[in-house]
Amino acid sequence: MSSLSENLTASVELNFTRAEYAERLAKTRRAMQAADLDSLIVTDPANMAWLTGYDGWSFYVHQCVIVTLEGEPIWYGRGIDANGAKLTSYLSHDNIIEYPDHYVQSTERHPMDFLSQVMTGKGLDKDTIGVEMDNYYFSAAAFASLTKNLPNATFKDCQNLVHWQRSVKSERELDYMRKAGRIVEAMHKRIRETVRPGLRKHELVAEIYDAGLRGVPEYGGDYPAIVPLLPSGADASASHLTWNDKRMVSGEGTFFEIAGVYKRYHCPLSRTVFLGKPDQKFLDSEKAVLEGMEAGLEQAKAGNFCEDIANAFFAVLKKHGIIKDSRTGYSIGLSYPPDWGEHTMSLRNGDKTVMKPGMTFHFMTGLWLDDWGLEITESIVIGERGPELLSNVPRELVIIP
Repeated sequence: MSSLSENLTASVELNFTRAEYAERLAKTRRAMQAADLDSLIVTDPANMAWLTGYDGWSFYVHQCVIVTLEGEPIWYGRGIDANGAKLTSYLSHDNIIEYPDHYVQSTERHPMDFLSQVMTGKGLDKDTIGVEMDNYYFSAAAFASLTKNLPNATFKDCQNLVHWQRSVKSERELDYMRKAGRIVEAMHKRIRETVRPGLRKHELVAEIYDAGLRGVPEYGGDYPAIVPLLPSGADASASHLTWNDKRMVSGEGTFFEIAGVYKRYHCPLSRTVFLGKPDQKFLDSEKAVLEGMEAGLEQAKAGNFCEDIANAFFAVLKKHGIIKDSRTGYSIGLSYPPDWGEHTMSLRNGDKTVMKPGMTFHFMTGLWLDDWGLEITESIVIGERGPELLSNVPRELVIIP
């Protein structure tokens, strides 16, 4: 590597220390060895960022990080994104490999054709190679190209291998998530200050984005992996509807599922606003959810299973005559669109993952019933004796007369 490249690499402002990145790589390699892998093709942008620091909106084209059992990882991506890798990752420039632009969205060639040439040139063409098969960013065409062009390689599905290494957060990661928690506090404060009958939905979303990106006086916010979700009335019976330009009206409940984000680390938090006088069903459901959440939080400590949180919550709901048949939470942390979940642990019956200090979850206690919905949630850090809440927003049905 040239002295100029060395100087540029040394000047990159990383989000974590080189020592922390080295430990992440070592953990990943231990998992690779346990899975009998020689190399790993990492296509999830959150995993790429976690391993190397790379941060860019380039995941709409094919890209990856190649991890072998020795040496630095290799960033591979579109030529116009290579400078982004040089500016955000710790990788030496020799390990930032770009493919020509005529591979982009071509019907004649695929970027993984070129990657196969790269891997062959590095002697990796006979490896046992891990790939993230069920990943948003790894297509059937990508896999077909690799299997065609690397006929002597053996491929293994290692969908969540890197995800699982991310499950226990470092102190710096928790610091970023707490900062995201402060941002989501500001976002919910803005909602309370702004929402009113007659306000058009898109105008309210503009306020939410403004608060989320302005952040707090000490630092600004990042873009969320999921857009604000705020369905009202009967629309709130659906869990993932976005906004429109209709006006807010009295007599309806609206849940707000949003997240504060700092350096790509997320703190999701949901609250429900009712304009006018809520029906008794809202008040009864609020009581059941809050009681159930307290029961679940009592189980949110190291040594317990993920399912312990869910089963405690579900038991309270059942006592109140409410059945929730979807999971009630999931692991969170570093993420890119289209999802802020980590795709590992779920808070649901049957998930017997043992919780450890530093694991982080969105305790998603949302109810989506026949013609209405209610969300009051918390993002938490697992501790030895109990959870830490990542944000401090009044846990209640927000009533705006």
